[in-house]
Amino acid sequence: MDCCQCQGIEREFSEEAAESEREAYREEGPAETTQLLIDAIVPQGVEGLTLLDIGGGIGAIQHAVLRAGAKSATAVEASSAFATVAEAEAEHLGLGGEVSTRHGDFVALAEAIPPHDVVTLDRVICCYHDIESLLGLASERADKLLGLVYPRDSWWTRLGSAFGNAYYWLLRNPFRTFVHRDRAVETLLRQSGLQRVFHRRKFIWQISVWSRTEEVAE
Repeated sequence: MDCCQCQGIEREFSEEAAESEREAYREEGPAETTQLLIDAIVPQGVEGLTLLDIGGGIGAIQHAVLRAGAKSATAVEASSAFATVAEAEAEHLGLGGEVSTRHGDFVALAEAIPPHDVVTLDRVICCYHDIESLLGLASERADKLLGLVYPRDSWWTRLGSAFGNAYYWLLRNPFRTFVHRDRAVETLLRQSGLQRVFHRRKFIWQISVWSRTEEVAE
């Protein structure tokens, strides 16, 4: 991730945004698409497994997977504010000893991060320009499952992203969003030896789970 996007992430995903998301999480639980991803992953069987949650925000996926029997979770968070709040929330829930949090760009840190059984990227690839590096390194570290929430490849999401990026430009905020082509995402994951076992589309987002060991009809 270039320096401009790093600065943009720190600005966009600020302490105020992290506290707001934590408050909403405590009152209402995970966001709808996050819950859909959790509901797709947990039935695959996570007991005793390890989780790598890339861009996990305040840790909703980590909490759910650990409660379902996972052994441990590693979070890699590009926003320092969200990393701090996520650590505090894990402690608040009594899960601090099971979660290890690292702040930084996953692509830059990946060499030092070992494979995990399950890897998740919830609304992450839409914040990253280099899809080949991000998904390539993430899929290499997914021994069993990889789960994604990312924008649909549609004219309305592309239009929304363009308007959003124009707004960021007017604010002189270097943060940008990206709508990557479905074919590019799917090709990268299949080339890594993964097969899709779950897929659901919402109006803006799509939820997808990929398996290294099983091929299940979609």
